[in-house]
Amino acid sequence: MLTANQTYRPMVSTSLALDYAMGHGYKPFWFHLTTFFLFLGLVCLLYVLYRNLMDRIRPSPANAWLALLGAAWFGLHPAMAETVNYIIQRGDLYCTLGCVAALVLYIVHPAWRKWGLYLLPMVAAMLSKPPAAVFPVLLLLYVFFFEHGGERAGERWRKSFIAALPSLAVTGLLLWLQSAMTPKSFTPSILSASAYRLTQPFVWLRYFGALFLPLHLNADTDLNAFSGLNAEACAGILFVMALAVAIFYTARRREMYPIAYGLLWFIITQLPTSFYPLSEVENDHRMFFSFVGLILAIIWSGALLVQRWVTAEQRVGLQPLAVVLAVMVLGGYAYGTHRRNEAWKDEESLWLDDVQKSPHNGRGLMNYALTQLDKGNYPVALAYFENALNYTPNYPTLEINLGVVNAAMADQGDAVRSVEAERHFVRATELAPEEDTTHAFYGRWLISEGREQEAIGQLQTAITLSPARMFQREELVEAYELMGQVDAARQAAAEALAIDPTDGNIQASLLAQGTQSAAYWVNLSLTQYNQRLYKDSIDSARRALELNPKMAEAWNNIGSGEAGLLQWDEAIQAEQEALRLNPQLQIARNNLAAYSQMKVSVGTRPAAGAKSATDYINESLALNRAGKYAESLAAARQAVRLDPKSAAAWNNIAAADEALNRWDDAIDAAQHALALQPDFQLARNNLTWSQQQKALAKK
Repeated sequence: MLTANQTYRPMVSTSLALDYAMGHGYKPFWFHLTTFFLFLGLVCLLYVLYRNLMDRIRPSPANAWLALLGAAWFGLHPAMAETVNYIIQRGDLYCTLGCVAALVLYIVHPAWRKWGLYLLPMVAAMLSKPPAAVFPVLLLLYVFFFEHGGERAGERWRKSFIAALPSLAVTGLLLWLQSAMTPKSFTPSILSASAYRLTQPFVWLRYFGALFLPLHLNADTDLNAFSGLNAEACAGILFVMALAVAIFYTARRREMYPIAYGLLWFIITQLPTSFYPLSEVENDHRMFFSFVGLILAIIWSGALLVQRWVTAEQRVGLQPLAVVLAVMVLGGYAYGTHRRNEAWKDEESLWLDDVQKSPHNGRGLMNYALTQLDKGNYPVALAYFENALNYTPNYPTLEINLGVVNAAMADQGDAVRSVEAERHFVRATELAPEEDTTHAFYGRWLISEGREQEAIGQLQTAITLSPARMFQREELVEAYELMGQVDAARQAAAEALAIDPTDGNIQASLLAQGTQSAAYWVNLSLTQYNQRLYKDSIDSARRALELNPKMAEAWNNIGSGEAGLLQWDEAIQAEQEALRLNPQLQIARNNLAAYSQMKVSVGTRPAAGAKSATDYINESLALNRAGKYAESLAAARQAVRLDPKSAAAWNNIAAADEALNRWDDAIDAAQHALALQPDFQLARNNLTWSQQQKALAKK
């Protein structure tokens, strides 16, 4: 996952891991099975919720049928297809399921309230997706409308607030945890916050209409954020005003409380994604949680209208017709859901549906083009890629894909396409010079063109930008092999395996080259030492000695590893052995002198009870996570005092200054960390974040 998209959702991650384990690999059936049964559980809970809310206002046998109608409407509605079909989007299902389950437990088992057992599903919901944080408000409104109807408004609000306090406290703690665990690199949106929020009332209007006529459902909308107060924005504002009037009117009459509660549910569950700008202004899955309340409001409104305008005798006579009509309507929604499921069958059907409904969506056009690229339909893919350029002209990923499809067409004999391919790869690197993928794909294409030396430069840049990604490392090994630079290929392979020892492509390359030599283990040992994996470095060096007992460089690496562990006697002995085997090995001579000096120097080890730089670094990190940023900063500075060359300490200073909104100091500290360790990705993330926030503060 891209660092900009990483969030903390442990319940979702755990459930995906369990499904993966049950299927013994990535088999979609198991993932869909889990989601489907949980969705059925939610539908059952909705029946219980609706029935209880209705019975608290007006007990009646008819409420069972109304609750069944509402639950069935939710379960068969086509808007639910995205959440149920889109495996990674199950966070919305867990969020909604947890909040509804918590509310049902609170209602059905009052004796459990004092133990807080109703909060357990809510905690699971919060660990699935942050919008579950609205639960305390939903609970407060439930208590206000349905549990203290005969008291004065002031007293009702007081009791409702007290009832919501435990859930509010738990929510606060979980929000803090969510914030602490979300990477600083997380970037939810690049849209203007004001434009995004101006668009949301109209989005609400579209969602409201979709409950009745779900005609514009698709995976990726082409609705753009409004730059000004246009007709659509005005329509949205009028809709919100109408909602406010409806809530004000229905909240004053007890028989209409389910309507007021349902409409408030709709608004409250929309607020998190309306005020917090996201990458897309609307998504089908954002209706999932909100439709729980909206369906309640509509069903109860219809029941009150029937009660008012149709007599009891007429209602008895119309019951068969009502049943037939309900079955027909629900059947229509079920057919719509079937069609949405067909659209979600595979990548091609999904994105074809998207481009047909959102023809001005550059990302959707690009994704459909990718399905054609995978099938080898290069002219069709090219046409869609180029059409996407009209709507997203500065999209680096699109430029990469244009380069890929032009390169594929060049391989089929259209030589002119080779020039076009390079033009798009170069433009991708110009648009996003700090993204590793632009350089990696350009490097791969250069290899295919026989320009390995240029490819190496691009791939090394990609590795610098994202050291953990294996794609560019695999391509770099291949480039060195094609150039006949065996030693360089071995070194690149060793560095790659130090990051991911399970990489099959690198392992195959090493076996093909016969690189499991003493030199290979020495190179791997050096890479591990540079990554501060001192024990691993020593082990690799000893593997080299098993193959070549007279290899002085291996003994030198052992000495360096022992020194990294502050084992000065062992380090000195290893360097002496290296010099015995090769008296001309200057690095061993230098290391021997340095380690001998460190052994006798005062203060090389902290006095008994004194803290080391590492202790202060760990203390600083713990303080930062606890929100004690000034104390964290002080501890990190102590670490720097003891070890000025500690990149981790400088990065902790950057993180603390960042939390204190001291952007210049944070930038300076992060730059210190990167100067000491250029591949320190966390420091790079902190530097980028601080620079962005500094720029925003100037606006």
